Amino acid sequence: MRSLKLVAHWLLAAVFIAAGANHFYNPDFYVRIMPPYLPWHLELVYVSGVLEILLGVLLLITRFSVLAAWGLIALLIAVFPANIHMAVHPDLYPEIPRGLLYARLPFQGVFIAWTWWFTQKPARA
Repeated sequence: MRSLKLVAHWLLAAVFIAAGANHFYNPDFYVRIMPPYLPWHLELVYVSGVLEILLGVLLLITRFSVLAAWGLIALLIAVFPANIHMAVHPDLYPEIPRGLLYARLPFQGVFIAWTWWFTQKPARA
């Protein structure tokens, strides 16, 4: 179980670091999915990208991993309205299958649960 958690830990960090980097590589996609009621779309895309990269890196540093995991959970909750916006307005995203837009919603819960696993301090042997 310990090696599974170690692999899952590194994989989760890599996913967040890559996703955060993608905010800078492909910012137009993220701007498009921002709900219209939010201000400063591009700025929020960059801030969320920086946070994903920073928290993904901190997740790998033992001293900060629990705090980083809680930060990532907060970030996943904060970006959830964009997923809802996409599912409710599929006509704005014709290139993405409607089913995939809805599938993203529960998948966000999977990411939150996966990240929560790392909020638990490891048991001392």
